[in-house]
Amino acid sequence: MKPVASSAQVTAPTKAAVPLDGQMRAAVYRGKANVVVEDVPVPVIADGEVLIQVAACGICGTDLKKIEYGFLPPPLILGHEIAGTVVAVGRGVRRWKIGDRVVSFHHIPCGACFYCERRLFSQCPTYKKVGVTAGFQPSGGGFAEYVRVMPWIVERGMIAIPPDISFEEATFVEPVNTCLKAVRKARVAKDESVVVIGQGPIGLLLMMLSRLEGARVLTTDLIPERRRRSLQYGATFSLDPASTDLVSEVRRWTEGRGADAVLLAVPSPALVSDALGLARPGGRVLLFAHNDPVMRIEFPAAAVGVEEKEILGSYSAAVDLKGESVGLVFKRLVPVRELVSHRFSLEDIQRGLQVAAQPAGDSLKVVIVP
Repeated sequence: MKPVASSAQVTAPTKAAVPLDGQMRAAVYRGKANVVVEDVPVPVIADGEVLIQVAACGICGTDLKKIEYGFLPPPLILGHEIAGTVVAVGRGVRRWKIGDRVVSFHHIPCGACFYCERRLFSQCPTYKKVGVTAGFQPSGGGFAEYVRVMPWIVERGMIAIPPDISFEEATFVEPVNTCLKAVRKARVAKDESVVVIGQGPIGLLLMMLSRLEGARVLTTDLIPERRRRSLQYGATFSLDPASTDLVSEVRRWTEGRGADAVLLAVPSPALVSDALGLARPGGRVLLFAHNDPVMRIEFPAAAVGVEEKEILGSYSAAVDLKGESVGLVFKRLVPVRELVSHRFSLEDIQRGLQVAAQPAGDSLKVVIVP
């Protein structure tokens, strides 16, 4: 059986063929805290689309939240940090051919609407449409053997992977973009003092990108190995928040003022007030991990209304930073391959989700390798 419908221009895949029965394995979200690996149809591509055989897909914190709290109606196939090989192309596709190694974004804005004109790309109605799927409601689909990429993503959201870059490294293009957007949104600048709360994979990226902007960075994490990694990759100090008076330490480090910017990479509402306490008057607090639709946050009004501290949000990627984020990964300016601590097969995704959701010891980035 061919992997695509007759409406598509089909060339035989150069790598593993689609199973003869037209089925593939996928991790299907079937409800709150319920992911089942099962057989589903291989996606059928149409004109202007491509089929990618997934080689690696990172587990993102948003995937974990959707699964744990059941924010979206099932069934879904999640996973959006996707890298793989083109195995079929639809009629009209010119940029890509069978055998191309690619990484694909799953959101791309229109570039011409009210929000795009103001560089608020993640608020663009086109951006909010997911353009990569393995079946059911489009949701990324990287936790499957194959994904279908829709025309606007094929045209503007796929990137060729250089021969010397692994699929695992390439999966970091999207998360690096989101972190770079956050650092720029927080206006991190040369010689500033920055605090990054949390040194998981995202916190480490925020720290390293802040360092590339020329800032001095103090970090915090409860896990000793993550603090060690933080120092290894460039943090000035890395402290245990459970045993340290962080406010005193940060003020001592900043001549009594507080940090110019605090980047919060831990999805805890209680830490927002703590982050405001670490920032100097007029400083900035960037909420990176607070994208939970039901979470409520309380903080002292005077921190904003009197001390003029800013609370900023940053969500998803920015298309105008795509080239820069690709360069950071492909030129190895950030050591993303060292952040991968665990790899799990698709059949063993339950263990992978558990490790990612309950980090301990040396666990950092978890990648699914279908």
